[in-house]
Amino acid sequence: MVANKKENQMAKNEELPPPELNISADKVCYIILKAREFDVKVEPSESDPGSNPTDDAGGEVLEDHGDDPTVAELRSAIDDLNDDEVVDLIALAWVGRGDFGREGWLEAKALARERHKRKSAGYLMGMPALGDYLEEGLATLGHSCEDWGMGRL
Repeated sequence: MVANKKENQMAKNEELPPPELNISADKVCYIILKAREFDVKVEPSESDPGSNPTDDAGGEVLEDHGDDPTVAELRSAIDDLNDDEVVDLIALAWVGRGDFGREGWLEAKALARERHKRKSAGYLMGMPALGDYLEEGLATLGHSCEDWGMGRL
């Protein structure tokens, strides 16, 4: 019975046109890419690595070093958004996380606008699966990163 209800809701969502976003899919897809790069970072295993990258299978690229631009790139991508775009990004993450469905999009946006502060980048970057939440949020609303080249993610 629950499966039928979910299937009916998915069919209903496919019939509705996707809601218009204040943030472009290109920007969301870029942030998804950067969020996934950020999510895979791990603490460095050696304080002074001196090995050959070929010998360590390139694992150092996943280590979170102070000079790694990944954090700065993700933070900058979020900080460069205007308020309406940030509100949509937060609401997309909430939809993707399952806090709201497609029918709750306007409510999610209203709550995001109410809670949005200048520290939104820190809040969003604190979500451990931000890239996945944003991608799922886009899909729930009927948008995708297919045209952008999801194969890069």
